[in-house]
Amino acid sequence: MNDEILESFEGTRKAGAIAAGALDELNSIIKPGVTTEVIDKFCYEYINDNGAYSAPLFYRGFPKSCCTSTNHIVCHGIPQNKLLRDGDIINVDVTAIKDGWHGDTSRMFLVGSVSVKAKKLVKATYDSMIKGIKTLKEGSFTGDIGSAIQNHVEQEGFSVVRDFCGHGLGKKFHEPPNILHYGEPKTGKRLSAGMLFTIEPMINEGEYNTKLLQDGWTAVTKDKSLSAQFEHTVGVTSNGYEIFTLSKKKLELPEALK
Repeated sequence: MNDEILESFEGTRKAGAIAAGALDELNSIIKPGVTTEVIDKFCYEYINDNGAYSAPLFYRGFPKSCCTSTNHIVCHGIPQNKLLRDGDIINVDVTAIKDGWHGDTSRMFLVGSVSVKAKKLVKATYDSMIKGIKTLKEGSFTGDIGSAIQNHVEQEGFSVVRDFCGHGLGKKFHEPPNILHYGEPKTGKRLSAGMLFTIEPMINEGEYNTKLLQDGWTAVTKDKSLSAQFEHTVGVTSNGYEIFTLSKKKLELPEALK
């Protein structure tokens, strides 16, 4: 890989480590009785304390430093003074900007004692993301990613959200290519070494349809079924891929699901 690609990978590696570190620390914070506002405050302070700043804050008017999406919220939930309850599932989505480079990641957390069906949904979502990542190599296609995710999810009895997708990133928060989490093999854009993007499947317990709430950000399942999401920032290499947002503490999957 050339010097420009090496620079972009190194920058993304640093930003990704900070974002993943914030999620690691949330394992000891997220519990019944904690508000999503507390989660947001922690993420803001952690990212700042590590010499970075939060990409979501004021991005296109978004008012907070992270997204907190509970239960039937698919994505872009706005942190507020709302208590987490025993049995909730929550996705926390953080993006750190370090030296101009973005590291974007999200993770599911189980709040207290969670139902069997919720655990199954969360595990299937994580596994689908990993299956999508494992298709990455120079010369493969974005459709290979979506096909691997969709096949696994539908075999598990769940559905893939169509209204949102992964995205390219680097010096910009969102840029091409769009990474659909459904599709056919050998379709879409051909991958080349140096490409940076997110893989972030949103998976619903029921139908894949979503609707946007009046705040203009929060997307929910139309049938009010549970939804789950995981996200990594990845880069395509000459011999495969690199994941930039891995947990140093191996906390990517809730302990109860390992």
